[in-house]
Amino acid sequence: MLTRPALVAALSLTGLVALAVLARLPSERWIAARMAQDGSDVAKPVSLPDMALGPADAKVTIVEYASLTCPHCADFNRNIFPKIKAQYIDSGKVRYVFREFPRDIKDAAGSMLARGIAKGDCAKYFAVIDILFRHQNELLEKTPETLVRVGKQAGLGQQAVEECLRDQALLDKLTADRKFAVAVLKIGGTPTFFLNGEMIAGELAFEEFDKRIKSLLKS
Repeated sequence: MLTRPALVAALSLTGLVALAVLARLPSERWIAARMAQDGSDVAKPVSLPDMALGPADAKVTIVEYASLTCPHCADFNRNIFPKIKAQYIDSGKVRYVFREFPRDIKDAAGSMLARGIAKGDCAKYFAVIDILFRHQNELLEKTPETLVRVGKQAGLGQQAVEECLRDQALLDKLTADRKFAVAVLKIGGTPTFFLNGEMIAGELAFEEFDKRIKSLLKS
């Protein structure tokens, strides 16, 4: 299990090396090996409250499971998500939910910082997520410095950033939600999307999202 001491110790190292936590996080498939996936499994948050944009009663809901160190997730955030947001989320037709799927210690640290800065404010959360995706290379290569810099942009000093990374309860919830995603939702990688409960594994072009969203809106 990924623990706060391991997180703090790793982030204190110069030239941080990603820890091999991926194999450990989802290993306990006992969570729901006997449970079948259905729409209700995707619709409800497990441990952490959802970070979402768009009205709760929108006809179409997109749930994305993403990793902050995943280049495909960063590409979606940069090139596809803005088009979906402008055309469908801002108009109230689509609700978009972002759920963390940390692959390693750097992912977990970035997610904890975003949650710590936002304190439940979705607008703040998405602003931090966007910054982290845009500076993904720095997050990978200079994790502690990048987290401190992003924290400062949000008005946090280094001590406050470190406090975000010491939140063991938050880390436990991130771990539990990732285990649920693997065991129940059968997520094997990022990005993974659910459009009204239907899984789409991997990144799609905007044109494909557009086609599927329009079809759901007409149904």
